[in-house]
Amino acid sequence: MMHRSRRLLFPGKGSPKTLHVKSWRRAAVAELDRTEPVSSVPGIDQELARFEDKSSRAKRILILMSDTGGGHRTSAEALQSAFAERFGERFRVDIIDLWIEYAPWPLNRMAKSYRFLADDTPWLWQFLYQKSAERPEVINPLMEAISKLAGKPVLEVITHYDPDLMICVHPLLHQVPLKLMERLGRKIPFVTVITDLTTYHPAWLNKAVDLCFVPTQEAYDFALRYGMRPEQLRLCGLPIRPIFAHDPPPKEVLRPQLGLRPDVPLVLITGGGEGMGPVAEIARAVAARLAADSADRGNLAGQLGVICGRNRKLQEELEDHDWPIPTVVRGFVDNMPAWMAASDCIITKAGPSTIAEALALGLPILLSGYVKGQEEGNVPYVVDHGVGVYCEDPQEIAAIISRWLGPERATLANMARKAKEMGRPRAVFEIVEEIAKLID
Repeated sequence: MMHRSRRLLFPGKGSPKTLHVKSWRRAAVAELDRTEPVSSVPGIDQELARFEDKSSRAKRILILMSDTGGGHRTSAEALQSAFAERFGERFRVDIIDLWIEYAPWPLNRMAKSYRFLADDTPWLWQFLYQKSAERPEVINPLMEAISKLAGKPVLEVITHYDPDLMICVHPLLHQVPLKLMERLGRKIPFVTVITDLTTYHPAWLNKAVDLCFVPTQEAYDFALRYGMRPEQLRLCGLPIRPIFAHDPPPKEVLRPQLGLRPDVPLVLITGGGEGMGPVAEIARAVAARLAADSADRGNLAGQLGVICGRNRKLQEELEDHDWPIPTVVRGFVDNMPAWMAASDCIITKAGPSTIAEALALGLPILLSGYVKGQEEGNVPYVVDHGVGVYCEDPQEIAAIISRWLGPERATLANMARKAKEMGRPRAVFEIVEEIAKLID
C-alpha cells in the first residue's frame, strides 16, 4: 500500500490528536533542551503505550528523504515500489521530504541551497564537502544545532506516521530521529540506504542504525574504515526502480513508440532531472558529427534522444533547433527506463542512479561531468571497470560517439557486456527483503 506524504494537519484545540502531539512535543523539548525529565510530561505514559500497541494494523514504514539531488528521491521511490511489488499490502510505505515539507527555516531551504552551491558555485560546494569530510567531528555540533531546530517537527512526523521502521536515504536525516528516540527511550528499527556509489560523505554513517545498505565494495570498505560494524552492513547494490529487474522489449519495438526510427542506432543524452550541464552543446556536436558520418556512408549513422528534465528553457531551445539527423527532444519523462532500453549508449553526468540503471540494462556510458565531492568516485568506477569513458569536451564527445557507432562497434559491444555483468537490477528487492525481516 503506497501513500503520498503530506503536511501534518492536526484537529482543533482540545482534540485527542492535539493533546497527544502536545504531550510528545513537550517530551521532545524536555529532552532536547534537558530542562525537565520526560516522565514529568502529563499523558506521556499513555502516549508511549499507544505508540507500542501496533498489533492490530499493517506494519508501517517511513522513508526519510530530501530533494538535494535527484538520487535520493529516485531511491526512495524505488524502495516504495519494490515493497509494493514484493509484499503487496503487507506494509504501508510513506515517503516524506523531511526538510522541505516539515522543517523550519533555514532547513526547509536546504534543497535550493544545495542546487545553488552544486550548480552555480561548485568550487564552494567542493570546499565545504571536502573540509567537512576530512573532519567528520564537525558534524556533531551541526547535528546538535539541527536537533534543537527540528526536534519538534520531527517528533510530530514520527507521532503522526507512527512507523514500525524508518528508512533514511539522505546523509543528514538519520541523526535527529535517532537521537530523539534514544532520549525518549523508544526503539524503532532504523535503516540507512546509501545512495552514493563509491565515495560518500562520512555523515551517511551512524553506528546506531540497525542496518546500513551500501551499493559497492568500495562503499563497504569505506564504512568499515569509519567504524561501522560488519554485521550492520549489507552489500546489495544501489536501489533502482523494479522495472529494471525485468527484461525490456527489443530496441526495435521500443524506438517507434518513442517517435524514433526502429533500425537506426540511438544515442541518449541527458542532464539528469534538472537538465544540468552542457546538454545543448553536446547534442548539437554529436548530431553534426553523425550527420557527416551519414553523408560519408550513404545511410543514417545514428539518431538522438535528448531528455532535458525540468529545464524548460533548454527543452524549448533544442525543440527550435534544425537537427540534421532524426532527433526527439523531451522534457521531464516518466518512461526513462524505456528510453534507456531503446538506446545503444548514454551521455550523462555521473549521477549514481543513472549509472546503476545503465549498468542494469548493459548500456555503455559516456560521462560528461560530475558534482564535485560525492560524484567524483563514480568516474573511475565507470572507467576502470571498462563500462564507459569520461570526457567533458563536446567535440571530443562527438568523436567518441562517431567511433562507437562506426569502426569501434566491437568496443561498444564489449562495454555493453561488461556493464550487464556489473549491473545489479534486483538490488532493490534484496534490500526490501532484508528490511522486512526486521519487523516481520
